Amino acid sequence: MAANVENLGTLERRVSMRLPVQDIEKQVDARLKQLARNVKMPGFRPGKVPMKIVAQTYGPQVRNEVLGDAVQKSFSDAVKEANLRVAGYPKIEKKEEKPPDAASGEVLEFSATFEVYPEVKPGDVSAAAIEHPKVVVDDAAVARTLEVLRKQRTKFIAASRPAQDGDRVTVDFQGTVDGVAFDGGKAENFIFALGERSMLPEFEAAARGMSAGDTRTFSLRFPDDYHGKSVAGKDASFSMTLKNVDEARLPEIDADFAKSLGVADGDVDRMRAEVRANVEREVKKRVDARLKNQVMDALLAVTPLELPRALIEMEAQGLLQRAAQELQSRGVKPEQINLGPQQFEETAKRRVALGLIIAELARAEGLQPKPAEVRALVEQEAQSYESPAEVVKWFYMQRDRLAEMEAMALEANVVKWVLSKAPVKERDMAFDELMGAAGS
Repeated sequence: MAANVENLGTLERRVSMRLPVQDIEKQVDARLKQLARNVKMPGFRPGKVPMKIVAQTYGPQVRNEVLGDAVQKSFSDAVKEANLRVAGYPKIEKKEEKPPDAASGEVLEFSATFEVYPEVKPGDVSAAAIEHPKVVVDDAAVARTLEVLRKQRTKFIAASRPAQDGDRVTVDFQGTVDGVAFDGGKAENFIFALGERSMLPEFEAAARGMSAGDTRTFSLRFPDDYHGKSVAGKDASFSMTLKNVDEARLPEIDADFAKSLGVADGDVDRMRAEVRANVEREVKKRVDARLKNQVMDALLAVTPLELPRALIEMEAQGLLQRAAQELQSRGVKPEQINLGPQQFEETAKRRVALGLIIAELARAEGLQPKPAEVRALVEQEAQSYESPAEVVKWFYMQRDRLAEMEAMALEANVVKWVLSKAPVKERDMAFDELMGAAGS
């Protein structure tokens, strides 16, 4: 079964295959005979069905199977002989011709068009400028974190005074544009928090100072880029009735608060120590994320690559599926947002390129993580859970999850390797600056 390889571009190849019809027919005949030994048909004992009937019934299916296997073997042999690494799936096409004749020694001709992996030569990162944030977790940082935790546990109680920033209000409202009601312009028992800017400024200004039972009318102009396209840029009139004013009550930092954070005996000092440890872990994670992003950017900058289109499309499709699953878990139907793989193409390109570069560095520099390195990463991840030992066991029982940790350990080794080659400049960074963005 002869085959030859053509270069169609930097990464695109085509394999042309010639399969002798006589060989195919011999294999078809052999499989049909094997099948006839056990086939069952009404009116015949098992294994006694005439070959003619077996061939008529199963011949087309068996021929397709034999042909598929022959094409696959010919293709595999060709790429193996040419030492090619196939990226994605080949496009198999049959050359249209008259029906072949086995007796005349004719052949079936197929072609497989595909892409190969590019040659990856990681560039010199010694000139890359890497900035290492230095962040101190002091008492003020712990206090700010505790304040966030208090706000997360805010309780609201009815207030008999006018509404002010920080309150939660319940309102009924009706809006019109040119005297006509519009979609989304009416609601009953609508709740929002004053001062959080979740509503248009005019809305909050109108509610501020109102007491339960008050009604107020006001006007506003919808922004030109307002999400409601039918009213964007238009003037509207609203009537709003305030039904309830609830003021926020933050919990005291006491034994009950400590218990709500998982400290069983309510020891406030132990709670503060655990919060500090958690903040330090989060700071390290965010610093590591910033370092990793800089390292990956540096590797991409010094390693130009032509990427196989097939890999980009596969990665974009995977990202789309994960995004759709995330939306569904939140009760949002993906079709409502009109998601498509093209929206993930740039991210897919970055991921594919980094995957190729990291794989080559792992091979060339011996950066594959050792079991102990993976274990350390798993244990570090488990520390943020209530029962770390059980979480570690869970990771080792879930092959997919463990593979994710192995990939993270490999990336960590690549980061260490780059940091050993590139100049690293330390920079003092405020806690709030770091916590404002985790890095992607």
